[in-house]
Amino acid sequence: MEETLASRKMAKIDLINSLEKISSEIPHRILKLEGFILKDNQKEQLEILIFRGYSSSTTHPIEIDSQKKVIALSYIIKTYKLYKAPLTETEENFIRESKNSVFFLNQKNWI
Repeated sequence: MEETLASRKMAKIDLINSLEKISSEIPHRILKLEGFILKDNQKEQLEILIFRGYSSSTTHPIEIDSQKKVIALSYIIKTYKLYKAPLTETEENFIRESKNSVFFLNQKNWI
């Protein structure tokens, strides 16, 4: 299982901002990114939800200025999970999962 180092492999693309743009066009989907932040030689859990073009982190403060990167720290996203909105407590909302950083950059994979 290969980890995706967003700051290295996606140097030319701001991954999260690109996913936000796709999300704004598909308002009935929620994309959950799971991984970790590299901070002081330690890994801290990272979880980001992208919905209707906006990101929200359940684990770390994020930048809300669209001209800046959402996460300024080095981070690794391991899993991308797509859900139908609105979320419920059941697994019925789950659509698909990918560990590939570019899979959800294809808008067809959100349907």
